[in-house]
Amino acid sequence: MWALSRAPSPVCGLARRLAAGRAVAMAEGSSAAARRPKDVPRHVWARERRRSAGTGLAGPNTVYVQVVAAGNRDAGAAVYVFSEFNRYLFNCGEGTQRAMQEHKLKISHLDSIFLSRVAWANVGGLPGMILTLKAMGLQRCVFLGPPKLQNYLKAIRLFPGPLKRMDLAVQLHTEPEYKDETMTVYQIPLTGKPLAAESTLPQSPGASTQGGNSPKGDTGPGSPRAAQQSLEEGKEKESPKKTGDEQKCASRHPDLVMAFLCKIHPKKGKFLAAKAQEMGLPVGTPAILPIITALKNGESVTFEGRELSPEELCTPADPGPVFIVLECPHEGFVDAVCENKTFQRYQEGLPENRVALVIHMTPESVLRDSRYQQWLERFGPGTQHLVLNESSSAVHNPRSYKIQTQLNLIHPEIFPLLTTYRSKEEEAVCSVPIVRGECLLKYHFRPQQEWQRDAVTVCDSDAFVSEALDLPDFQARVKECKESLSAVPGNVSAYPEIVFLGTGSAIPMKIRNVSSTLVNTSSTRSLLLDCGEGTFGQLCRHYGEQVDQVLCNIVAVFVSHMHTDHHSGLVNILMERRRAFAALGQAFSPLFLVAPEQILPWLHEYHNHCEEILGDINTTSQAIQTGMKMNAEFIMLNHFSQRYAKIPLFSEDFSEKVGIAFDHMRVRFGDFPTIPKLIPALKALFADDIVEMEERKEKREMRLLKEAALALDKLADGENKEAPCQKRKQAKNHQELSNKKLKTVN
Repeated sequence: MWALSRAPSPVCGLARRLAAGRAVAMAEGSSAAARRPKDVPRHVWARERRRSAGTGLAGPNTVYVQVVAAGNRDAGAAVYVFSEFNRYLFNCGEGTQRAMQEHKLKISHLDSIFLSRVAWANVGGLPGMILTLKAMGLQRCVFLGPPKLQNYLKAIRLFPGPLKRMDLAVQLHTEPEYKDETMTVYQIPLTGKPLAAESTLPQSPGASTQGGNSPKGDTGPGSPRAAQQSLEEGKEKESPKKTGDEQKCASRHPDLVMAFLCKIHPKKGKFLAAKAQEMGLPVGTPAILPIITALKNGESVTFEGRELSPEELCTPADPGPVFIVLECPHEGFVDAVCENKTFQRYQEGLPENRVALVIHMTPESVLRDSRYQQWLERFGPGTQHLVLNESSSAVHNPRSYKIQTQLNLIHPEIFPLLTTYRSKEEEAVCSVPIVRGECLLKYHFRPQQEWQRDAVTVCDSDAFVSEALDLPDFQARVKECKESLSAVPGNVSAYPEIVFLGTGSAIPMKIRNVSSTLVNTSSTRSLLLDCGEGTFGQLCRHYGEQVDQVLCNIVAVFVSHMHTDHHSGLVNILMERRRAFAALGQAFSPLFLVAPEQILPWLHEYHNHCEEILGDINTTSQAIQTGMKMNAEFIMLNHFSQRYAKIPLFSEDFSEKVGIAFDHMRVRFGDFPTIPKLIPALKALFADDIVEMEERKEKREMRLLKEAALALDKLADGENKEAPCQKRKQAKNHQELSNKKLKTVN
C-alpha cells in the first residue's frame, strides 16, 4: 500500500532484507558470503558490504555534477550528481526521465531526489520517474525538499497503479542533515517577499518580473517580462477568491524555496609505498598495515626509533569540496539569499569552507540584480558559477532530431524539421565569470576540479543526412517513393491537420514520447487528444517560437483514461497556455477538459496544496467508451511499446489503408493515399532495426516453443506417474468395497 514516511536512512527500507541475506550467508559458510538477495539491487548490496567493512565514509575518489536539463522553457533545470558510491538528482521536471534514459544516466541507481521548490517545472517528471523506479524493482525512494513536497506526493497517490505501493520517504529541512557515503547535504530554507503584483502561478526562469534594484530589462511585446506583467494583471481579475480553508493552508505552508549545501566527504591522502620502501619500512608485510592506517589518519608513528610524519609518506588530504544548488525564482527571494547566515559563513574565505561550484537556477532578471551580483562576488575568484535558465538553447534529445532529419528526406511536409524555442530576453552581464548550462556538461570535483565538455550534446544535421544517404537502397527507395507520389492528387485540404506529438506508450523513449496528438481543425482552433508528460516540450520542438500562438489555439483537451502517460503533461499545458495568452496580449479563455471523472480529485489536490490551476479549465466528466467497431477509411498505428521503439514489424495485414505514426509527424486527411507509399523508404531507413527485431522475434518464438515442449513433457510425465497410482487406488477401492460387501453378507 501507499506509504509516505520520514527518512531516517537513505536505504533503511532494505535493511531487513540485507540483514537477512547476511544471516543466510553466515549460516551457509564463507562461500556464500558474497551472495546477493534477488530482490536487492546490485549497487545497494555493494554499498551495504562497504558499510559492513567500515569503509562507508572514507570519501569517494570520483565525484562530478552533470547537467541533465539546462533550464530551457521546454526542459526546465535538473542536475545529476555521480560518485562511485551514490547517484543523486536535483529537480525532476517533465522530460528529465527521457533525457536520462537517452544519455544512459542510470535511473535505477538513484539514491535520493532533491527538490528545490514544489513548482511543476521542478516536480512535473516525478510521477513517471517514480513509476520507472518501481518497475526497476526499487521499493523505496528518499525525497528532500520543502513542506509542500509532502502534499504533492500525497496528491499523486490518486493516480491509479503502482504509485500507491511505492514507499516514498520525505526528509524535511527541520530534520537532521542528509548523510551517506559520498556527502552531507544541508537544506537551507529561503522565504521570499511577495512582489508588487505577484502572480499566483509560479514564475519560470526567464519570465520573472522586474525588481527594484535591477536594471531595466526587455519589456517589449512578447517578451517574458511583459508576458508575466500581463499575466499578473489578468490573474488578479480572474482568479476566484480563496476560501477560508485555502487561506489557512497558504499561511500554514509558506512558499519556501530550498537551497542545498553539499559537502563531499574528505579524502585521505595516498600512502607513498615506493618512498616507504626506500626508507626501510616493511612494505608488503602485515606489519605495514597499522603504520599506513595511522599515517593516513594524520598521526605520526615511530618505527625502529625513527618518528615518521604523515607529510613524509602521504599525499595531502582532500578536505572535501563544497557545492551549492540554489533556485532564486524571482527578485522577491534575493534578500533571503543575500542575508542568509549559512551562505555568509561560506563566503569568509576559510579553506575548509571554500565553495567550488554554485549552481544557479535563476532567471536573467535576478542575475541582473545588483544585490545578487554583489552576493556572487563575495564567493571569491576560486568559485565556479553555473547558470541554468531559459536563455539556454541546449538540445536535450538529439536522437529525436536525428530521426526527424532523416525522415524529412522521405517527405519534407509530413516530416517537418524540428526547431527550438529561444528566449527573447537579453542575457545578463555578470560581474563574475559564469558558465551557461548545456546538456551533459560536467564539472568534476574529484579527482581534479575542472569542466568537461566531451559529452555535451550537439545536433549535426549534415552528419544525420550523410548517415541516411549512405544506407543501402535508401536513396533508391526515396526516389521511387517520390516518383510514385507524383501520381497522387496534389489538392490536399490544409485542415483538419493531425500532428503526432507522442507515439510511445508507458514510458518515454529516445525517439518516441508518451501519448499526445494535436488536431488542428483550422488555423485558429485546435484540440489535444491525451496529454502525456513532455507534451509541451514536444510542442516547443515542433513549433519553436510559434508555440505561444499554438497554445492559445487549443480550446479543448481530451484525456482517454487515467494512466499516467496519458495525462501527466496537462498541468504544464495549463500553465504555459496562460503564459502564452499574456505574452501575446490576448484575452485569456479557459480550455474545455473532457476526461474521466477520476482526474478531478488530482487537479483539486494540486490546486489547493501546490499551485493554482483550476481557473484555467472548464471540466466535465465523461466515461470513455472504448472498443467501438468502425469502418475506418484509414488506420494510423500509434502508441508503440518499447519493443517497437522505431518501427513495427511489417505483416500481411499492412495495406494501403495502414500507416505508421512518428513523433512530430504532420498529417492531413488528404495525405492518407500518400502515407502507405512511404513504407518502402522507411524499411530502407530502418533496415538494420527490422533485421534485429526479426531475429529477436525468432528467438522469442523458439523460447516459447521450448517452454511449451517442456510443459507438455511435464504434463506427460505427470500422467505416466499418475496411471500406476490410479490403478493402485482403484484396486484398493475395489478391495475395500469387497470387504464391505463381505461384512454385510455375514
